[in-house]
Amino acid sequence: MLYLIGLGLAYPEDITVRGLRAVQKCERVYLEHYTSILMNSSMEELEEFYGKKITLADREMVESGCEEIMENADKVDVCFLVVGDVFGATTHTDLVLRCKQQNIPVEVIHNASVMNAAGACGLQLYNFGQTISMVFFTDSWRPDSWYDKIMENRKIGLHTLVLLDIKVKEQSIENMARGRLIYEPPRYMSIAQCCEQLLEIEETRQEKAYTPNTPCVAISRLGSNKQAFKAGTIEQLSKYDSGEPLHTLVILGRQTHELELDYILEFVDDKENFKKMVIEDQEFFKPAPWVPEEEHMSE
Repeated sequence: MLYLIGLGLAYPEDITVRGLRAVQKCERVYLEHYTSILMNSSMEELEEFYGKKITLADREMVESGCEEIMENADKVDVCFLVVGDVFGATTHTDLVLRCKQQNIPVEVIHNASVMNAAGACGLQLYNFGQTISMVFFTDSWRPDSWYDKIMENRKIGLHTLVLLDIKVKEQSIENMARGRLIYEPPRYMSIAQCCEQLLEIEETRQEKAYTPNTPCVAISRLGSNKQAFKAGTIEQLSKYDSGEPLHTLVILGRQTHELELDYILEFVDDKENFKKMVIEDQEFFKPAPWVPEEEHMSE
């Protein structure tokens, strides 16, 4: 059996009891190590807690065939650990499909992830639209396909969850081109950098999916003992020092409920100004009032 097990957000103890029992009976244990990190846990602490040796599974191992992970998984128990929930990244869906093609039994054990724990900021999960990912821009690569998804969310009044890029065991373009297995130091996108990139693309597109005054909530170190929230406009948060990783941003939608606003006002410096920004922002994409069609009298 191949077990795919969600670890939750921060601590070794965040794993479920069922997940822990599965880990402890497995012959091999792999930890996915490129879509997220377990903020309050080192690999050594996980090994001590599980009583098992752990092998780090980088992007290359997982996305280039998964043969090592799947080897003999039809005869022995193997587990693949994922920070957050198992299906928080599409590459894990691919792993399940590969197992099915090779008739390897798979069992999934879920856990909390940013996709549901983001509700801790006070915004209702029912009011979220499409989730987007914000990647690090380079001199030659500044993708903006996510912009259209924000626009779609905003048109129907829904919040947008923005997942911020992390780079773990990544090669520079030069080293990759030269075939040198030299990896860059880990990098984690900050709230300020995310907001700067949002403003840059709006300046380029000028379609007003959002403006510098669009209200947002910054979420930092979700699920850890250093969890923090900060609400402000995109412009304000582009100057915000969000501290240690990991970070997530939520762009508010037009249908922000009064209860949601009351909650996130606790994370605001200037409450009256923030309320004003929310009210002004809610005018974007506001549906026109319904007007009955004129009745045409036949002669």
